[in-house]
Amino acid sequence: MSPHLPKIRLILIGDEILSGRRQDKHMPHLITLLGERGLQLNAVEIVSDAQAEITAALARSFATGDIVFCCGGIGATPDDRTRQAAAEALGVDLVLHPEAQRLITERCADNERAGRGSGDMSLPENRQRLEMGVFPAGSDIVPNPYNKIPGFFIRDHTFMPGFPVMAWPMMEWTLDQRYPSLHHQVERIEHSFLVFEMPESRIIPALEELERRWPEVRAFSLPSLGKGRPHIDLGVKGEPAAAAQALAYLREEVRRLGGELTP
Repeated sequence: MSPHLPKIRLILIGDEILSGRRQDKHMPHLITLLGERGLQLNAVEIVSDAQAEITAALARSFATGDIVFCCGGIGATPDDRTRQAAAEALGVDLVLHPEAQRLITERCADNERAGRGSGDMSLPENRQRLEMGVFPAGSDIVPNPYNKIPGFFIRDHTFMPGFPVMAWPMMEWTLDQRYPSLHHQVERIEHSFLVFEMPESRIIPALEELERRWPEVRAFSLPSLGKGRPHIDLGVKGEPAAAAQALAYLREEVRRLGGELTP
């Protein structure tokens, strides 16, 4: 029996994604990071910058027990409402995290040494920067190697900026530091082949029977609707031994039903 693994989800926050001004790059990168560790992404959700919508989405998400990566909306401008929404969804106060305060102060000092502004934390602009270290009470920080301004972690939710240069190292750190015990617990494999001269409807009963016989295997069927010779990309994915048996069954069914297949 395969060990039970929690679902892993991605939440993307930002009107710029919904309007098309920016294209998401986080999902394919997270899929790659997970795949390298024998894990997989289960779902993705895109939420607007409206605090009420973020709060509702996070309230649902916190109730699941899933592992969630949340990108966007943790800055200090008026359209950054994720920190506030997370606190509201959890019913806790927002507090300045002491380690975040130290890191942001250090970042301001770094800027001063580089000739970019002042390290005086009494200045209004630096007081505003400290707002980026105000997290829901009970949060831990998530290190940010790019500019030291951290994200935060609470209830298996990792909150990161929307910028890939910051978010992607945070994703990797979280997977390796918080969830190493989940890596490569389940071995999965995927097999597929192309089927010609067969309507998809003809193979559906075999796909249903396959999943009844091998419940740990999932079958898939992807018809080609573009130019060229019509075909179906047919296959299975799951635990290696069961997937191999299911694949042999599926190939035999295609032949029995008159389909032409590739290796």
